[in-house]
Amino acid sequence: MSSPVDELRSLLPDGAVLTEPADVEGYRRDRADDRSAPAPLAVVRAESTEHVQIALRWATRHRVPVVPRGAGTGLSGGASAVDGGIVVTTERMRGISIDAPTRMAVVQPGLLNAEVKAAVAELGLWYPPDPASFEICSIGGNVATNAGGLCCVKYGVTADYVLGLEVVLADGRAIRLGGPRLKDVAGLSLSKLFIGSEGTLGIITEVTLRLLPAPPPAKTVVGWFDSTAAAAAAIMQVVSAIRPSMLEYMDRTSINAVEDSLHLGLDRKAAALLVARSDSLDPSDDEIRTILEAFVDNGATSAFEAPEATGERYVHARRVVIPAMEEKGHLLLEDVGVGARQFADLIAGVERISAARGVPIAFIAHAGDGNTHPLIAFDPDDPEESARAYLAYGEIMDLALELGGTITGEHGVGRLKRPWLVKQIGEDALDLSWRIKQAIDPDNILNPGSIFAPIKETP
Repeated sequence: MSSPVDELRSLLPDGAVLTEPADVEGYRRDRADDRSAPAPLAVVRAESTEHVQIALRWATRHRVPVVPRGAGTGLSGGASAVDGGIVVTTERMRGISIDAPTRMAVVQPGLLNAEVKAAVAELGLWYPPDPASFEICSIGGNVATNAGGLCCVKYGVTADYVLGLEVVLADGRAIRLGGPRLKDVAGLSLSKLFIGSEGTLGIITEVTLRLLPAPPPAKTVVGWFDSTAAAAAAIMQVVSAIRPSMLEYMDRTSINAVEDSLHLGLDRKAAALLVARSDSLDPSDDEIRTILEAFVDNGATSAFEAPEATGERYVHARRVVIPAMEEKGHLLLEDVGVGARQFADLIAGVERISAARGVPIAFIAHAGDGNTHPLIAFDPDDPEESARAYLAYGEIMDLALELGGTITGEHGVGRLKRPWLVKQIGEDALDLSWRIKQAIDPDNILNPGSIFAPIKETP
């Protein structure tokens, strides 16, 4: 007697459905590396919207959970497999069509962020959203989490560049939302509902992106500080005066992790490093001078405008902090965010939590918009150390909420942060969100356990 999985295999092309343990293992969890995640029942490697529709109709018919997956680089456990469920990956959906005169591109979700940037750059255009992982993360995943990046302080996040979507619902219907129009207010703004929904409402199969003209060359300012409080004060002075095209923060732990890995000549003794950029062409608006003055006014031990190659080296150092810290151990990665006035309090609070729990925490941030990334390193095979790491993880989110901030600025809630969501948005807003989810996915087959309900509570 054939099984439901045999039926699924018969509905799709040869090789589209994986079931062998060795084949599905790589799809068991995302970069959050939840080692408790089970192996999926099967993996569907979709190559078209039709393939996604077939998989979801089958899943609805058999009441099988579905976890949508892009490149698997998510950091909140939102793409971890669930018991008895399948994974639908869009990694093979890699088409792109660019309309240069209207500055738009239609992109399939499996294309990497870096690939989109490179393709449009050949036509003198630019796709601004730039997560630090832009070379390995997919457009579909970026949309699903409303990803940000280093230039968000001036240019905004993924949602600011999405004009339209094609989404497959749980029942297999493919709907088009928005499209190649800069102004369109017909009906409810449903595309915004799906952006950042983390695969809980539908699977994105096509994205219409707004592009910008290629940016002017950016100038880079570097500032070294002997205290984190001084760096935080400099950040506040910069953002109260201008909106730079980048303003990034690294603490001593992250500086040393990068230096251990790449030997770039960074100052290991510094308490903090700020890397700022300006791409302003207005001769009356000297942003570089404003940034330098802010750094010097707040006690920078060194502040200078870097030559182009040197500036790129510093930006690269900031981008590679996460992989450098991964060399130190298993990571719990956060993306709590606070307002500029609370930035110094968050830094100090994380330092206290690190000392109290006895776990190293590297602190990096898109400082210009208050989106921070405390990175907790620990040994997952040490139960006592793991417990302390997870306690620190929760305490950092509690701290962010106490400071009027958010538990996630760009990585999404996923499964790791779900227990804290109600503390931020409240029971009524969570209930409303769940009602919307039930209306669109009444059987709760799409990414169950992400955002709305726990797979496993945080220790």
